[in-house]
Amino acid sequence: MSAATEADLRTAARALVPELRARADEAEAARRLPEDLSKQLAAEGFYRMYAPVAYGGLETPPAIAMETVETLATGDGAPAWVTFIAITSTTALSILPEATCREIFAHPETTMAGVFAPRGKAVVVDGGFRVEGQWPWGSGTQNADWILAGCQVVRDGEVETHANGAPRSRMMAVPRSDVEFVDTWYVSGLAGTGSTDFAIHDRFVPETHAAGLGIDAPLDRPLYRFPQFGLLAMGIAAVALGLGRAAIDELIEVAGGKVPDASRRPLAARANAQSDVARAEATLRSARAFYYETIEQAWAEALEGRISLESKRDIRLATTHATHAAAEAVDRMYHLAGGTSVYRRSPLQRIFRDVHVATQHMMVGPATLELTGRLLLGLETSEVGL
Repeated sequence: MSAATEADLRTAARALVPELRARADEAEAARRLPEDLSKQLAAEGFYRMYAPVAYGGLETPPAIAMETVETLATGDGAPAWVTFIAITSTTALSILPEATCREIFAHPETTMAGVFAPRGKAVVVDGGFRVEGQWPWGSGTQNADWILAGCQVVRDGEVETHANGAPRSRMMAVPRSDVEFVDTWYVSGLAGTGSTDFAIHDRFVPETHAAGLGIDAPLDRPLYRFPQFGLLAMGIAAVALGLGRAAIDELIEVAGGKVPDASRRPLAARANAQSDVARAEATLRSARAFYYETIEQAWAEALEGRISLESKRDIRLATTHATHAAAEAVDRMYHLAGGTSVYRRSPLQRIFRDVHVATQHMMVGPATLELTGRLLLGLETSEVGL
């Protein structure tokens, strides 16, 4: 990928921020991205940042892709979230057969989304699988051309397992027409992501459209040497970091003109405001530095051939830390703004709600700290969660 293309992605993201901010209410009210906005994100190339070059993708280095997502989130968290889900979903194209990839990714603006968690059941039949199930957190699926659905594989009435006893799973790639959307997405934040449940009812999926995570070997390219869980978690953190930046910027703008009740001085002139803004800035930027440092280190290793266990560990630790540090920065700005932040006209109230939905994702939950802590302490630990 050329440096010019990388610069174009970041420039395009910055240029789109004002429109995303202006349309945030629209997306939130619809509880999904407007179709034209999703198409615009696709047209800019954002959705194909992780798709293989061989099929028309960009294979963007992860740090550049995440900086692009982070920038989008400074405008609105929802389109940024949908973008990282879309690009993470296209990594399935590194596993599926070439003919299938060319069928699915028929044009550069193809949109993919889905849920990797094996919530469904795929019963082995002649030539493929009969798929049944319902999946929550289907971010962006209503705008997608193709949808991925994680399934446990059932053969002869028994769930297939790995050697360690864990169920073997596959991601089933199905066209949107094979999916039913279930109207469940009534939430506090990130409403515009359209992360409603979706269901598949006894649909046949050919073997060629089933990607086996940890089973089928991906394309031998640097990007696809990153673990899937790591790529997914990185996207959550990128959105949170963008929201943190937006919150600080908004508070700075508000502080110059706001005079708190019972005070004659603007908020910016108060010592506690100065201290809280400084703390939020330091919290956000230090977490951001650790986050991008770990991504760049892993990318350097991927270019050489293999990402070390230490780098996989650090990615998971840095992404979880960045997400929660960003939420801490947002909280400071929300509380500092006082009553201003509770009004729907204030971007701070949406940012506050959005970032606290991001922190609830299992990919950045407490179990991540337990996993990385065990590795740091040198205890015997499975790499499955990395």
